[in-house]
Formats: sequence, C-alpha cells, structure tokens
Amino acid sequence: MSRPELHLFTRSDLADLEISPAEVISAVREGYLALANGASRCPTKLMMPLPEAARDAVSYMMLGYDANSQQVGFKTSYRQGSDNREKYYTVISLYDDTTGLPFALMDCDRVGASRTPATTALIAEACAKPDARSVLMIGTGVQGHNTLPYLLTVLPKLDRLMLYGTHPDGIDSTIEVFQRHFPDREIELVPDVPSAVRESDVVVVASGRAAHPKVEISWMRPGGLMVSVSSKGVASSALQKADYAIATSEGQLGVTGSRFAAADGSAAIDAEFPDVLAGRAPGRRTPTDRVFAFSSGMVITDIPVAHALATRAIAAGRGQRVRLWS
Repeated sequence: MSRPELHLFTRSDLADLEISPAEVISAVREGYLALANGASRCPTKLMMPLPEAARDAVSYMMLGYDANSQQVGFKTSYRQGSDNREKYYTVISLYDDTTGLPFALMDCDRVGASRTPATTALIAEACAKPDARSVLMIGTGVQGHNTLPYLLTVLPKLDRLMLYGTHPDGIDSTIEVFQRHFPDREIELVPDVPSAVRESDVVVVASGRAAHPKVEISWMRPGGLMVSVSSKGVASSALQKADYAIATSEGQLGVTGSRFAAADGSAAIDAEFPDVLAGRAPGRRTPTDRVFAFSSGMVITDIPVAHALATRAIAAGRGQRVRLWS
C-alpha cells in the first residue's frame, strides 16, 4: 500500500476470527519482554474523568510502540457509567513504522477481551506457587470470559476451577467460552466469595461494582496469589497488606489504582511485571507469600493482539479500506 489508507474493521468483522489462547499469550508475553528489554515504548495511560459527576463517565487514551510488530498504536476509550456496557466504546489505530503508513483502525473490544486474560495467565504462571491447584474467577463480564481457559493453558495442573458471578447471561457466556476450549473440564459455580477465596491458590477479581464483599488479601491461604483486573471488588488494603506486590505498570497503578494507596498517598510495589517476566525480579519471595498483583491494561499488549487480528481479518477479506487523507 503506497498511499495513506486505513484498513477499517468493525466489531463484527473481528468477532469470530480464530486465534488460540496460546497465540494470544505468546503475543502478549513478547510485548512485555520487548518493553522490559527497552526495545518498545509505553508511556503511562492518560485518564480523564468528565466533569459532570452524575454521569460517572471517563475517557482515556494510551500510546505505545511495539518493537516486534514495528507498529505504533493509539488506543482510546470512553465509558458513560461504571458498569454500562452499552455505553462503552474503545478503538485502536495502528501505524506501520516500517513503511511510515497508517495500517488499521479497529474496534478494540475483542482485543481487550483477549490481552487482559493473557496478562492474568502470565502473572499466574510467574507468581502463583508451583503447586497451585485451585483458582477462583470473580466476575463474568467481557474481560472475564477468557480468563479460565487462558489460565488452564499455562497452568494445566489446575484441577479445581471456580466461578462466582451474579449475571446469568455472563455466567452462561463464561461457561460456553471455557467449554469451547476445554470440553472435558467443568467449572464449579460458588455462592460465597469469602469461603471460595479461602479455598483458592489463585484468585482473579474482575468484578465492577461488586455484589459481593470486597476481597481481602488476608482471606487467602499462605502462598496465594490475588490478581486484581482493575477491580473495585478488591479491598483497598490489599496492596498494603500483601507480603509481595507487583503491578503491570507502577505509573498506571497511580492512575487507575489510586484507591490502593496508603494513608500518606504512597502505593509502593515490589516489582513491575515486565521485569518479573524478563527474570530481573522474582514473582514472589517465598512459597508462603500472599502475593497481590494489580493488572492495568497496557497498550503494549493491545498492539500485538490487534495486529494479529487485523492481519487475519485482511486475509479473510474482511473490513474496508478508507482513504482519510485524500
């Protein structure tokens, strides 16, 4: 393509494209490693709550460069209402740094629903205790649908898979997605969050304005791992009370995880996850550490997944080309 054109992909163009959990996890892993090694760039997310508080609306954008795909990405998101999926819109645009030309403009819903559980899986692989056998998934929104199959992809020895949710459609969707990947395995629905947390080696909290008690790190058994997917369902003391704490980005912890700060405003962590993945920091200090991990979406993981989906969509003859600059 010699003239500046964008491949434009809608949500339906991308919805049924095949990409396996292993492929997404590999792309996200390589995205983090390129950042840790200094080849990629990923400034802290810019978030702006809108001034009319009654709407509870927020907008944010992320900018980054992925060295592996050699793509620059801009992701923008807008949401009116904390838990209103009908008023949540997210878009990513990609620019090819090898040609200097725009590449794609696409809905980012599928991208986020893939890279987020891939990050959770990688955190569990690096930070869960070696003999972890049980996992609890709290939340059945879009971000949670892929979590259990992605976790089982990297931790195949997990033998107890628990799910807590309050929305019947979300529960059904989560089970349907899981059985598509692991038809011979079953998910156990649990009614009581505190009890289930106490029985879990890994707890993933992806609930919004949760219909459950806020999860305390102290509920977890020694050696447990709690992953907060920017969730409001986690007690604000979790970071301070954990034996070991990591975040995907310390800068973004200050933006989207300010509720975890101590009384003096500090929110110290022991390591950033890209450094853990690169082997420069441990995933935990001891087998008995209760580890808290704060996962905030980073465009450095959106870009490779978006690029993979876009190339598949082009090969499938989907989308359209738009010459915005003509």
